[in-house]
Amino acid sequence: MQTFEPGQIATWLDAGQGAPVVRAAMVLEAVQSEAPRADVPALILADIALAQALGWDHLMPLLATGLKRADLRKQGDDLRFACHRALISSVVDAVRLAADLARRAAHLKTVAPKLRAKGAGNAVEMFLTRDAMAPSALPLPDRAARRLCDRLVDLGAVRELTGRDTFRLYGV
Repeated sequence: MQTFEPGQIATWLDAGQGAPVVRAAMVLEAVQSEAPRADVPALILADIALAQALGWDHLMPLLATGLKRADLRKQGDDLRFACHRALISSVVDAVRLAADLARRAAHLKTVAPKLRAKGAGNAVEMFLTRDAMAPSALPLPDRAARRLCDRLVDLGAVRELTGRDTFRLYGV
């Protein structure tokens, strides 16, 4: 795997000027021109440039999920158009996912008072702040944690994410 110097990364991030998507496309093009095989770093830096230009605190992999491999070989206006198209398709999926997660989190909060386990409040907070949880990570004895997770699944508040009988992970 290639590694890049912090100075080089800063230079690439400064390559883009203008509107957020145009800036991200310019960063993508700058990285691709100097490191043609560095698709993953190029996409990450383009998404960073987009997030910075929009004033976001966190990186959202919108271009990385929306651009196709063939789009990465484009340049100039073709690349900018591909970035706009990728952003539109990615945002639709991201908004749909965010709405689903918000609905599920609200449902988990409404179900929380029905839980009788001593550490249920802390467990609910952990589910709301983490992507996935193993029952062993909950502040409950093992059996109680597994029973709580099964109860939350029965109530439709969390999902079992692995599809396995053992070593399960749960999440909103």
